[in-house]
Amino acid sequence: MPQNPPPAELQDFIRRRYGDRASDLERVGAGEWSQAYAGSLDGEQVVVRFGAHGEDFAKDRLMAAYRSDVLPIPEVLDLGEAPGGFFVVARRAYGHFLDDLDEAGMRAALPALLRALDVTRAIDVSATSGFGGWRPTDRTAPYPTWRTALLSGLEDRPGGRTHGWRAALEASPTRAGMFDEGVQALRSLVSACPDRREIIHGDLLNRNVLVSGERVSAVLDWGNSMYGDGLYDLAWLLYWWSWYPAWRDIDIAGIIAAHLHTRQKVGPDIERRLRCYQVHIGLDAQAYNAFTRRFDELAANGKKTLALL
Repeated sequence: MPQNPPPAELQDFIRRRYGDRASDLERVGAGEWSQAYAGSLDGEQVVVRFGAHGEDFAKDRLMAAYRSDVLPIPEVLDLGEAPGGFFVVARRAYGHFLDDLDEAGMRAALPALLRALDVTRAIDVSATSGFGGWRPTDRTAPYPTWRTALLSGLEDRPGGRTHGWRAALEASPTRAGMFDEGVQALRSLVSACPDRREIIHGDLLNRNVLVSGERVSAVLDWGNSMYGDGLYDLAWLLYWWSWYPAWRDIDIAGIIAAHLHTRQKVGPDIERRLRCYQVHIGLDAQAYNAFTRRFDELAANGKKTLALL
């Protein structure tokens, strides 16, 4: 995992860059790949994030061009190099994190979230190419088909952000048996997955969505976004739902099915595609938990993935 510079060093960097235009920063959170601070710049409330992967921040800036009332994405005001990596400054959005909602809050916000995903799937990507995680430099993705992109994530590639996960998986208490069984299932399921080129957020939970009452107030952190079948984001909700006990009485599968029934352009084999993407999400979670040595979560995701089969 990347090592974050100490807060004092980041404060000094902001003072050098902006002088008295900026206030002192207050740390408001940290994720796996970045840490976030809040403050003001030129009298506006902003969030400054620091991390080792500047391409994530560049994708945020590009995606902000598609912001709307239904799909609110904070405007990026500045980005560049910083101690330990890179930084990005964006207008601050307010609300409650989706992850923290109780049952009533989630029931109120869910229709707006599904509409935001409808808008995301409708973004025009005709000027881009490829499938899988896209590069902000030229908006291209590396794989010729969506199926290839899905299967490529099962390989531990040198130079990848989590390289070494396969060796950690094989050395874990659960070994690689559940993972490899899931891989075999995925190889049979991908035949149902069409080469739809839509924008996928790819990380809707993990404190990346803010809501205020019945509306989504911000969709954050597009670093994991891909080109592919936009149903993937709905599968993300289906897969992770059971990890949130407060939501257990919400029939998310039924709500998603009813929502998709009213949409004309989502294509056939919806159930099989959603199952395939859930298996893929489970395999990806196992690989990541192996990389981070979170072996209890690795086992839980292995069991969840096999249960889907």
